[in-house]
Amino acid sequence: MEIKRDIYLNQLVNARQNGFIKVVTGPRRCGKSYLLKTLFHNHLLSEGVDENHIIEVDLEDRANKELRDSDALLANINSRIIDQQLHFIILDEVQKVDEFVDVLNSLLHIKNADVYVTGSNSHFLSTDIATEFRGRDHQIRVYPLSFSEYYSAVGGDKSDAWRDYYTFGGLPLILSFTTDQEKAEYLRKLFQTVYLADILERYKIKNDKELRELVNILASSIGSPNNPTKIANTFKSVENSNITSQTIDKYLLYLQEAFVIRKAERFDVKGRKYIGTQSKYYFEDMGVRNALINFRQQEENHIMENLIYNELCLRGYQVDVGLVEIRKRTEDGKQERVRFEVDFVVNQASQRYYIQSALAIPDKEKEEQETQSLVNIDDSFKKIVIVKDNIKPWRNEKGILMMGLMDFLLDKSSLEQ
Repeated sequence: MEIKRDIYLNQLVNARQNGFIKVVTGPRRCGKSYLLKTLFHNHLLSEGVDENHIIEVDLEDRANKELRDSDALLANINSRIIDQQLHFIILDEVQKVDEFVDVLNSLLHIKNADVYVTGSNSHFLSTDIATEFRGRDHQIRVYPLSFSEYYSAVGGDKSDAWRDYYTFGGLPLILSFTTDQEKAEYLRKLFQTVYLADILERYKIKNDKELRELVNILASSIGSPNNPTKIANTFKSVENSNITSQTIDKYLLYLQEAFVIRKAERFDVKGRKYIGTQSKYYFEDMGVRNALINFRQQEENHIMENLIYNELCLRGYQVDVGLVEIRKRTEDGKQERVRFEVDFVVNQASQRYYIQSALAIPDKEKEEQETQSLVNIDDSFKKIVIVKDNIKPWRNEKGILMMGLMDFLLDKSSLEQ
């Protein structure tokens, strides 16, 4: 089954010969190797690049074990540079190489080489890249399949595709399984043997019980405001554990660095400032999240919110969760502060959108409830409500755009309507 990943392929093409190491990052099993070794490789051939000028090494392959030695790898690459024309060097799972940072920095000195690498696991997290390459890298962040990519591969009824997508997520290998049981088992094993194992190895965590429980707490509360202190109190009351908020804070960072979760900061829209008290945590892949809680708690409203957040991040937006505070008088004439949540404050350069996620808006009362935060924002940026219903986009009397979920997910320019 062919999967098109044009958004990332275009980024690779646009980064050709920019003088940097192109580093493809993202969650485990999200398709980084396929992007480089199949899609980008084939693109180069279609552009007329000779096969002999594409130097490709899969360092996870046992047959290339000897090339995990840094000097051996450099010698191999140099022997395959056959003339002064440009050579494309593609290294898959480069973290397998001893002293791989030195190797990549050495490759930067080859004038007729353009270098592309993938890396994953405990030795190649995003924070490592920024530190070790010191500005000489160009990162391309790959996500699990978007719904648009998923649907282009499976086709058929959109409602059926959506149900499968929000249940089993967008890791590409999911498409190769035929039964729900196979998909569920794959996702369970993936978290235990890959994602969790990477974190335990990197940070030398010997007792993983609390880390596992933390992930379960986050999986059970997507879309809910959280912070380390609140989570530590949950541990104390439910698990009778004395884990500290400082340890929770470290574990949350580990999970973010391993691309398991993403943190959305809270932003005071009227005060134009970030509020550090509580944040929201969303899962990079919904299938992994669902597998963690054995496919219970399939609340479609929370899942839909998480997947809208993921789609916005994939499109390159900076996404925060918003808070709008107003003062109003009570019946006895006193003033009180009232706070409303904005699901997403979405920024990219000079663009901004305020977005609410709503499973359904069956009547006027529900419409007013879902738009209450938006009508109390007094700037001129676009305000949007995304609903699951298959509706044509329309604006209510207050200028708020109502949009169907499928229109949002399947049209990359949907927010510009």
